[in-house]
Amino acid sequence: MMIDSYEKYLKLLKSLDGKKPTLLLQACCAPCSSAVLEQLTPYFDITILYYNPNTYPEIEFEKRYLEFEKLDGFQMMKVNYNHEEFLAVSKGLEDVAEGGARCYKCYELRLQKTATLANEIGFDYFSTTLSISPHKNSKWINEIGLSLDKENGSRFLYSDFKKKEGYKRSIQISKDMGLYRQDYCGCEYSLRDKNTH
Repeated sequence: MMIDSYEKYLKLLKSLDGKKPTLLLQACCAPCSSAVLEQLTPYFDITILYYNPNTYPEIEFEKRYLEFEKLDGFQMMKVNYNHEEFLAVSKGLEDVAEGGARCYKCYELRLQKTATLANEIGFDYFSTTLSISPHKNSKWINEIGLSLDKENGSRFLYSDFKKKEGYKRSIQISKDMGLYRQDYCGCEYSLRDKNTH
């Protein structure tokens, strides 16, 4: 599948011309979300979706969720913790290096849920904050998102939020706001890999 260019994303934003469509934005954590929300708030009426069954342990899942309270003025939807969903899609990929096929399955899991909820509730667009991280494969994220795009339902908002210093901006906002910035992606395998390097 051909991936849209970043210029096409900018063109879409310009074409909205003051209208603010609704956007369901899957968010991994408050620090990554901060700069994405700054970029998108002028253009969309955003609801943040906290759906992260990959996060381990559950106490970390809750800790990351509570940080969103520091980002005022946004509606939140939270899907209760169900780590079994992540373990099911990562089965057989436990020993794959971080950034490999297991991560693809994780992106797919979270984007499928986001697309399903966006369509059921009637959001104009859906997207994810994941592409802001330099450790995440934006090409994969956009391939998956575009494959879930519905012609007559919720449209996927192509994203590569790390462009134009997006990641750097998220670090600055996090510092300014005193946001908890975790030191591993989320799952037990990324925690394992962090601890062995």
